Amino acid sequence: MNESVNLLVTIDENYIEPLEVMLFSLFKNNPKMTGTVWLIHENILDEDSQFLTKWVESFNWEFRAIKIDNDYFNGAKTVERYPKEMYFRLLCGDILPKEVKRVLYLDPDILILNSLEGLWRLNLQGSLLAAATHKGVTNISSGINNIRLNTDHDYYNSGVMLIDVDKARDIINIESINDAIEKFGNLLLLPDQDVLNYLYGKYIKEIPEEHWNYDARKYMSYLARSRGNHDLFWMMTNTAILHFCGESKPWQKKHDTRFTALYLDYLKDCRLSVSNI
Repeated sequence: MNESVNLLVTIDENYIEPLEVMLFSLFKNNPKMTGTVWLIHENILDEDSQFLTKWVESFNWEFRAIKIDNDYFNGAKTVERYPKEMYFRLLCGDILPKEVKRVLYLDPDILILNSLEGLWRLNLQGSLLAAATHKGVTNISSGINNIRLNTDHDYYNSGVMLIDVDKARDIINIESINDAIEKFGNLLLLPDQDVLNYLYGKYIKEIPEEHWNYDARKYMSYLARSRGNHDLFWMMTNTAILHFCGESKPWQKKHDTRFTALYLDYLKDCRLSVSNI
């Protein structure tokens, strides 16, 4: 690719190693892709940021960290259930430089297995962003969330989003986000994702989850829904983004799915890469 990619991540200190693994898988499986990794954060240590810069640059990417001041989101609902990182991705248009027009947001609990070129170059056709739904076999979760949030569209996962940053600057604002939090309160099970769907779901273009946001917990659902076609061989060839959704994570000992060993293999190689810097 000759085009420069803008990748967005928003983490705290606890997710530095998962971020490194995600980026390592990206660099390994997209060797011709280059661009800028944008990190929006509040509390990453300077030495960690400096190391990430050096390590990312060793793969011919640029690393740019934007530290948010404590008073940047004065008035935001930043209690335990609504951390400031929630606002960083939703309000990236207000934070990123004006020259950034398009950005691919990725959660850190992800492996990149194949090319991201098709997603990065996706025609948004006027939509604010592109995201996937996790339908399962029956898509019952979207119906439940329609009732819970009073929406009429599928429920989108916020872990992978291709964002038109200019549109985000026009449409997304902190006042609307706070109003949504006030309205739903404890009904917000996944606060940032619920807010995204309630306020901006109608502006989202759907992308196929089995390619761009594969839920690592739901192999059997994908297999059943495809009538046996989307087996492990299909997945390893066609899935670009493998997402380890849920509370249990593959770097934790209690995690045990058919993809845990795959993640641990990337983790081992990533640690070797990091140790060589």
